[in-house]
Amino acid sequence: MLTIGYIGNGKSTNRYHLPFVLQRKNIKVKTIYQRNPKHESWNRIEGVNYTSDLEELLNDKDIQLIVVCTRHDSHYGYSKMVLEHNKHCLVEKPFMETSKQAKEIFELAKEKGLIVQAYQNRRFDSDFLTVQKVIEEGKIGELLELEMHFDYFRPEVPESITSFIPSMSYLYGHGCHTLDQVISYFGKPDDIHYDVRQLLGPGRSNDYFDLDLYYGKLKISVKSSYFRIKERPSFVIYGKKGCFVKETKDRQEEHLKAFYMPENKDFGVDTIKQYGEITYMDEVGIIHEEKVKSVNGDYGRVYDDLYEAIINNKSKTITDEQTLLQMEILETGVRDLR
Repeated sequence: MLTIGYIGNGKSTNRYHLPFVLQRKNIKVKTIYQRNPKHESWNRIEGVNYTSDLEELLNDKDIQLIVVCTRHDSHYGYSKMVLEHNKHCLVEKPFMETSKQAKEIFELAKEKGLIVQAYQNRRFDSDFLTVQKVIEEGKIGELLELEMHFDYFRPEVPESITSFIPSMSYLYGHGCHTLDQVISYFGKPDDIHYDVRQLLGPGRSNDYFDLDLYYGKLKISVKSSYFRIKERPSFVIYGKKGCFVKETKDRQEEHLKAFYMPENKDFGVDTIKQYGEITYMDEVGIIHEEKVKSVNGDYGRVYDDLYEAIINNKSKTITDEQTLLQMEILETGVRDLR
């Protein structure tokens, strides 16, 4: 049994972590720390201890792993505190504000023989897993180009922001999803072209980014905007023999927001309407167009991997090197914005 606790009792903990953890019989949630119980807005879970005494959580000998689900500007302080109390640590993303902080935290964990890693749950998005399936089946041939989009139409968000803080930028907040997907599957790129903008002008929000990552002849474009009244496809991939288009995103977040939880068998599962379409030419020159059944996603797989690493001493799936590379890309992308 892996016994865990949480720092933070807000949306992140209750929407993106607990629904998956509570489905796992080999993990026990013992304590949740909330700094101010007067602001509590989520229903309490039966059998879980809630406290406003951080020391109670940090000094509990039963708890092996503490999950940091707070604002990103507190990640460094809390994760350092957790490690200094000899607990393993899982940290929401963006992992840290800078790569310097990330390096220090990873070094501290190594010194103490502990595990610390980022909660990169989007590795287990249905659309991304389906893209991997299509690539590996080989019908579209050698991969030449991949476009991934994470779009919104929320103009009120950037319009309400009148200052620029690098670690609170759109690139940090959303690039940490998509960049991790690229890095986890394709590794370190040979080169990167950055187009990170403040469409409303200097001193305002970063509200757009378009990063091109090059892997030999393959180009991967990671694009996002707050001003897309009609979203672009989640993924478009082109090979020498064909292409694959996945219009819609993974549905786990959609269902979580509607309080339709993982205990439902069809949680996060695509219907045929959401299936992507592959177009390819076979070995005798016949062109095919087919629906591709989506691979089911599961954010809880982050916890499955952590369980194996902590309890069975297996290697981490989300490595320090991958997280550091992502942090360096995020830093570079917003470096020239003011």
